[in-house]
Amino acid sequence: MLRAMHTAATGMEAQALNIDTIAHNLANINTTGFKSRRAQFHDLIYQNMRQAGVSNTATTEIPVALQIGLGTRPVATAINLRQGDFMMTENPLNMVIRGQGFFQILKTDGDIAYTRNGNFTLNNEGSVVTSEGDTLDPQITIPEDQTGIYIGSDGVVSVTTPGNSTPQQVGQIQIATFQNPAGLESIGDSLFMRTQASGEPIIGTPGENGLGSLLSGFVEQSNVSVVEEMVAMIVSQRAYEANSKVIRTADEMFSVGTSIVR
Repeated sequence: MLRAMHTAATGMEAQALNIDTIAHNLANINTTGFKSRRAQFHDLIYQNMRQAGVSNTATTEIPVALQIGLGTRPVATAINLRQGDFMMTENPLNMVIRGQGFFQILKTDGDIAYTRNGNFTLNNEGSVVTSEGDTLDPQITIPEDQTGIYIGSDGVVSVTTPGNSTPQQVGQIQIATFQNPAGLESIGDSLFMRTQASGEPIIGTPGENGLGSLLSGFVEQSNVSVVEEMVAMIVSQRAYEANSKVIRTADEMFSVGTSIVR
């Protein structure tokens, strides 16, 4: 009975973490470029009470093992990289990536971060930056006297100026992808950092070599599905309740056993 209590306790802890993950997803349902996560679990080690294949008699073997599982443990909160819906903003500096890829962001500490949040703006020097003030990499500077900004699907940034209606190129946006994007580390602000698991970034021009193309005037919304999260929450709640009932039942059985001694 004590083993059942400990086993059920691991199930309750696992479902508590699952609910934490679901709550984080739902809290970011309106976060631009947010990618949801899903908790994943593995079963723990087993106690072998009787090994399969050992001799039972001189002519027979035990066909099926007798194993007792000891519960579960969390192993990952995997990133769901499904593309979110696009929302029109009519701001030419807002961009989405149609397909694979991440924008490269130069943080103030000199590190490069990666994001799907294309909600960009200009700082007081005319550089394209995030809402937190971090610079888009490679850096692109827009002339102060510009009368129009145009961003092509291939990442070419052009502007028009007074007296010159022909767009002049002022920069080239490059995006990055990874061999294993699920291995990226979330650091907040819809940013990711490379890890050993993700591999080195593969940088290129939008629309080439499997990279997605850009679409100006839109932002990518969170990919959280309320329906999926609500269903997952109900399932997790029922699993938590079932594990708590196992503990209650094991306790009652244990009480019966001790009452016999008395």
